[in-house]
Amino acid sequence: MKNFQHIGFIGLGVMGEPMCRNLARKAGASVIAFDLDKAPLDRLAAEGVRSASTAEIMAQCDVVFLSLPSGEVVAQLCRQDGGLLSQARPGQIVIDLSTSPVDTTRALEKEFAARQAHFLDAPVARTRAAAEAGTLAVMVGASPRLFEAVRPLIATFATDIALCGPVGCGQVLKILNNMVLFETVVAISEAKAIGERSGVDPQVLFDTLSKGSADSFALRNHGMKAVLPGDFPERAFSVRYARKDLHYALKLAEATQVDARGARVVEQWFDQAIEAGLGEQYHPVISRVMAGNGKA
Repeated sequence: MKNFQHIGFIGLGVMGEPMCRNLARKAGASVIAFDLDKAPLDRLAAEGVRSASTAEIMAQCDVVFLSLPSGEVVAQLCRQDGGLLSQARPGQIVIDLSTSPVDTTRALEKEFAARQAHFLDAPVARTRAAAEAGTLAVMVGASPRLFEAVRPLIATFATDIALCGPVGCGQVLKILNNMVLFETVVAISEAKAIGERSGVDPQVLFDTLSKGSADSFALRNHGMKAVLPGDFPERAFSVRYARKDLHYALKLAEATQVDARGARVVEQWFDQAIEAGLGEQYHPVISRVMAGNGKA
């Protein structure tokens, strides 16, 4: 970690801001950041994070982290006139913490390599609270050598860091992780709706399921903390963001010729929730749509 004197961070949203804060506190290097919103930059200034343009970040930083809303935004920022690709320097490392399509990630890796720079994927999992606590899970696609070089930086905001294979494999793992989660949330929501209409208290239902083979992280977190109390805040992992990640999974399924019909059922529920005006709420809100026969 001491080899990196200057670290850049682009994208200070719900997850990016706390990750950048942990980097500034623990990395032992200067951190320079950019976001279109001035508010997180003002808050991070108290941690010694300096505001700069993306061009200044690319010119000054050895490692640059990206935490952006989608792979499409990542690709645009990299490929636009005057974008990150045009400014990349030999040996520079760009790490995408966003969830992006696998083909986009692998294409960008080749484009950065043509400039003798490195592009790695390191999408993050878990919640904003985990980002604040520095306990995220990160799935990395990189060579073993580059993984070991950047691992100490990632460890400032993550406790579970896995090398999943070459570039793109981190995205595969993250996309499939989310696909499995979304399908499990559908199953939990179906169980709640059926159980309630059959006369079972939902609290008893979920408590009992958690003691049997239906137990899961999704049940204990998304089920008990969101579906059961009906708590679906905005500025969490919304239906719209979840649908974006699900589309990446379906695109990957199509590319690998897998019939992912379970994921397509989730897509239908996400579409229905958005049509009901719930697109900005936490994605387990599909349980509300399900319980109301398709109505918000």
